[in-house]
Order: sequence, then C-alpha cells, then structure tokens
Amino acid sequence: MVNTNKEDYFGRMNDPTGSAFLEGPCGDSMEFYLTIEDDKIIEVRFYTEGCAATQSCGAVTAALAKGRTIAKALCISPGEVIENIKDLPDDHRHCSILSVSTLYRAIAEYLLKI
Repeated sequence: MVNTNKEDYFGRMNDPTGSAFLEGPCGDSMEFYLTIEDDKIIEVRFYTEGCAATQSCGAVTAALAKGRTIAKALCISPGEVIENIKDLPDDHRHCSILSVSTLYRAIAEYLLKI
C-alpha cells in the first residue's frame, strides 16, 4: 500500500508543465497539476471539491505518480488505486477512474506541448 497524506498532494499549482480538468459521471470534478523534468514527474498536485472517495482516489493517484517516469505513470490503473484504498465502497469505484483519467489527460497535455 502506498503511504498517502492528502495534504501532501492537495491543492492547485502555479505554472505546471501539465494540467487537466475532468468531470465525472457523478458530478464530481478532478484537477491534476504536474511538474515534469527529464521525463520524470517531480511534483504532482490534485484538486477536487468532491466526496471523500474522490479525494482519496486523487491522493493515491498523485502519490503513485510522483517520482515516476511518464511511461511508468501511464501504467497506473484504476485497479491499482483501488488496491491502495482501504474499504473503498463499490459504488465509488468510478472515482478511481476519474482520478487516473485526469492524470492521463495532464500527461497528454504536457506531451502535446513539448
């Protein structure tokens, strides 16, 4: 299990090298902000006003992405996020898809700029 403290990753970032916003089917939204140097994610932040499950999924996704290369970050799956959250209710598993999809979009935004 990845050790996450939401406060380490929660909040917006000024001047990210990649960022994204997505809204999930439940109405919760997620933002991801990345600083990427030499193909490695050196800083990652997320922001949501969503439910506790959405916040937990954002924090786990951010923790999993930090320090990874772009290629390795693109291997993060919603299943891996779920495995790292104790007692995520079945009806909130879509939150893991939202967080991972937002991360992917932030990476794609970065790649389209370089």
